[in-house]
Amino acid sequence: MKLWLFLRVWSLLWHLGLPVVLIYLWRRGRKDALYSRHLAERFGRYPERLPGAIWVHAVSLGEMRSAVPLIRACLDRGEHVVTTHFTPAGRREATRVFAVDIAAGRMAAVWVPFETSWAYAGFFNSFRPKVGLVMEIEIWPRMIFAAKGAGVPLFMCNAQYPTKSMTRDAKLSLRHKFMQGYAGAFVKSDLQAERFASVGVSNISVTGELRFDQPVPSHLVAAATALRPTLSGDRPVITFASAVEGEDDLYLDAITAALCHPSRPFVVYVPRKPERFDTVAGLLAARGLRTIRRSEVLDPSLGANHLPSLRWAAAEGGAHSSGAHPDAAPDILLGDSLGEMYFYIALADRVVTGGGFTRHGAHNIIEPLALQRPVIVGPEIQTIEYPAVEAIAAGVCLRVETAAALTAALTDWPGPEPQTIDRFFKAHSGATERTLTALQRLKIFAENSQTL
Repeated sequence: MKLWLFLRVWSLLWHLGLPVVLIYLWRRGRKDALYSRHLAERFGRYPERLPGAIWVHAVSLGEMRSAVPLIRACLDRGEHVVTTHFTPAGRREATRVFAVDIAAGRMAAVWVPFETSWAYAGFFNSFRPKVGLVMEIEIWPRMIFAAKGAGVPLFMCNAQYPTKSMTRDAKLSLRHKFMQGYAGAFVKSDLQAERFASVGVSNISVTGELRFDQPVPSHLVAAATALRPTLSGDRPVITFASAVEGEDDLYLDAITAALCHPSRPFVVYVPRKPERFDTVAGLLAARGLRTIRRSEVLDPSLGANHLPSLRWAAAEGGAHSSGAHPDAAPDILLGDSLGEMYFYIALADRVVTGGGFTRHGAHNIIEPLALQRPVIVGPEIQTIEYPAVEAIAAGVCLRVETAAALTAALTDWPGPEPQTIDRFFKAHSGATERTLTALQRLKIFAENSQTL
């Protein structure tokens, strides 16, 4: 009765709040036009028809990237795939990575419908998916029960149940009821399986972390290898990846201290969101840090057939860019571009992953580990509990609790050997194949589907 009542109230709130949601999308669309495009899709009206598709819900960029190897494997088996997104970053990544498949009609990347029964009815009418895979852990009540009503088995995929979420949900058992509405869960570890089972989720398979199977864009690694000598000379390089709002002052204090160390490292600083690029540039300039911007000193393309050159007179030691003295070499490269994180990480000797000094929690550590770079994270790791706990235990990731500890770690932590990171990475790979096996057991794939 409580669940039925909540759904009624939830539906009423969405209907009453639709004007507010549309205004939100319009306002966001002023900064990113894609927010306000294809609006009919959000109401369940889709031009595409892909009956029998495998449905992957990847709300934003991180979830989409983790889904890439699984989607590719499904397409290679001859399956059709539809991905749903809420943010432009996730949709853009899908259309970029799978452009050929979309053009061939094997795949569609669309907006997820609004949380109303009639919008989901339109979605299910267009795609009639054979299964739904919700990346990570997303609890959308109407999605869950609309899928159930349409006879579409909906699974949490690449799922983990963080400690803080469990503590919060213990006070609101209704969330557990929604999780029980899933047909099952493909989870990252045995610990996660125990957690989901403890709140009544059934049909659980331990499949691992899909991000360990992400392809590494070799052209970005090659570009970093070619450019590093010019950018940093023989100085060690530290990359701050996905620095989020609220951490900048702490990070810049640590960077300023590190630049006084005899090693005088070169720093690559990559903000999490593009709307922060100019703000962070201003913060760097206000600190007097000699900074160059990727958008100003590197060629626009880091394409596979084009090694970039610096539009910067390195031979004379000049750095003609924002905040930089014309007679002094730069100390900071501001990573103000999208889709090039592997380039920034490949420049580095060690990587600090952002988010760990905010209550929202640290971001992905797997990309640095894929390139055999040691990782430093802040104290808040609930968002990446797996594989962070295992990586810390293996010595390939260092968790620092304070700003002082971070400052020391930038220059004094010896870090593991590359072979140690490589062994750890290989030991945790293979989630794509395990997820396909779990789907095969559920008889999701067509009988004539190709095997890996």
